[in-house]
Formats: sequence, C-alpha cells, structure tokens
Amino acid sequence: MGLLVDGQWRDQWYDTKASGGRFLRKESAFRHWVTPDGAPGPSGEGGFAAEAGRYHLYVSLACPWAHRALIMRARKGLEGAIGVSVVHPHMAENGWTFEEGPGVIPDPIHGARFLHEVYTAADPRYTGRVTVPVLWDKRRGTIVNNESSEIIRMLDHAFGGPGDHYPDGLRDGIDALNATIYDTVNNGVYKAGFATTQEAYEDAVRPLFATLDALDERLASRRYLLGDRLTEADIRLFTTLVRFDAVYHGHFKCNLRQVAAYPALFPYLRDLFQSRGFGETCDFDHIKRHYYGSHRTINPTGIVPLGPLQDLSAPHGRGPAEGAGA
Repeated sequence: MGLLVDGQWRDQWYDTKASGGRFLRKESAFRHWVTPDGAPGPSGEGGFAAEAGRYHLYVSLACPWAHRALIMRARKGLEGAIGVSVVHPHMAENGWTFEEGPGVIPDPIHGARFLHEVYTAADPRYTGRVTVPVLWDKRRGTIVNNESSEIIRMLDHAFGGPGDHYPDGLRDGIDALNATIYDTVNNGVYKAGFATTQEAYEDAVRPLFATLDALDERLASRRYLLGDRLTEADIRLFTTLVRFDAVYHGHFKCNLRQVAAYPALFPYLRDLFQSRGFGETCDFDHIKRHYYGSHRTINPTGIVPLGPLQDLSAPHGRGPAEGAGA
C-alpha cells in the first residue's frame, strides 16, 4: 500500500489521525472520457474516440471497483476491442505489481513491474494513490480515466454493443440508488474496515446494514433494483455483495449479518452471479488472498480463511436467465 508524491513512490498506509479515525477516499485524478466521436465528455478534454484496439484496461481481480469495469466489458462484448492486464492479488510495499502468479496478465504496453509505473508514464510528477481500474490510451500514451463509475459508463455507451445499462427513463432512479449505495455500502465497508476508532467504525457499520435491510425489502418485490431491467446500479452493488461474506463480514468487521441471511438479497446475488459477465469475472482466490494477505494492519498473520462455503450457482428462483440483449 502506498502512493506517489511528485512521481516518487512511497510505502504509506492511510492516515486516519486527522479525520478522527475515519477513512476518507480521495477522488480519482484522471477524468477524460472516451466518446463515440471523440467529443469531450462530462469532464476532461476531447480527442478520445471509441476505436477497437486503441484502449487498454488495467485491473485487479480482487478489487470491487475494477470488477465493475470487467463486468461491463464482458456484457458489452468488448473483450476483443479492449485489452486487459491483471495485477497480482498481493499488494505490499510496492503497491499493485505484475509479479508472476495465477491469473496475472502482464503489461504489454510498458512492460511495467509495478502499476505506479503506468501512472508515471502518463504523468512523471503524479501525486496520489495508484488505483485500479485504469483505462489507458495507446495512441496518445496517457491515462484516459481511473474512476470506475465513469469507465463503466463510457464502456456502456461509447463503443456500441448489446444492452443499455443507463437508459433514459431510469436515470434519475439509478443516480439516486448509486449515491446511497456508494456512500453506505460500496465505500461503507471500507469506512468500517479501515476505521481506527470505535466511533468511526460504528458510524459506518450502522448505515451499511440499514441500507442492506432496505435493499432486501426493495428486492422482495422486484427482480432488479429498478424493476425488471438489469442496470448499472445492479453492477455497482454486485461487486460489493459478492465479496461481502467472504471478506467484509470478517476482515472488515461488517458482521451484524451475512448476505446469505437475507431472504431477497442473497437470491438476487445468485441471480446476478449467473448472469452474463458476472460470475465469469469473479475470482475468489484473488479476492481473499488480496484482502487477508495485503492488509497486515488488520490481519497481521496474513492467514486466509477457507470459508465460507456458498454455492452461488444454485437455483435462485427469481426468473429465467436473461436474454442476450438484457
């Protein structure tokens, strides 16, 4: 774990002293957009047109934020258009690395040993955390974007392909759910896990489970968060839910309940896991090895638990398999 300061790598854990023990996530630094014709997106400059073979995605199979991008890439059929590199699950004094290991895919562009070398290739004096996912433009030799919520939206809309996960008629509802789920669930588990005071921990855990309770009630009467159509909001929730019982419940002390205990939320999780792009992009070995092995301030021994034993491929009873364009 670390960060770059003026292009120089520092091995440094999160500092929570100034925030009363609370984990505060920094905003992503690269915010350009790929668009169908290269016109500027909602932020950043233009010139990033959607072209097959031009862009490359750097991800971790362990990271829920990067997992969003892999799911959208698969659902849109962009595997042949956008290459991918996968970092090693263990993140230690050098941050994310391309050390050899099962599931690791090296960097074919820079031959980087460490992901921070990709960041300094874009900006030699970059200051900030080195995170995944990263969308790289091979033509201009720079990072387009390293904000997962924006990357999935440009993958959804810039390159064509089947489906629309942010349709016009549902956008207000999607945005509202995204905001709540991000604050209390996606980032909420990190606020609980990285808290260094009891008050900060409880201030994260209580809203987390209040939201999970509300989502369970919501999903009791509908297949997906916005009704009968799978949307971006489902993708964003899934990547936290699928890690919850395996990692966040124990490692991050989010242990009021397991997702498996929820009567609607757990079948919903299985439903998504069995949908196109979801289950095949999950790697529980990377997930568990990363969290339990990398966060030595939380788990000093680095021991990786064997459980839980859950069959996400079991029947979910929530409807037939989705169609190709869902």
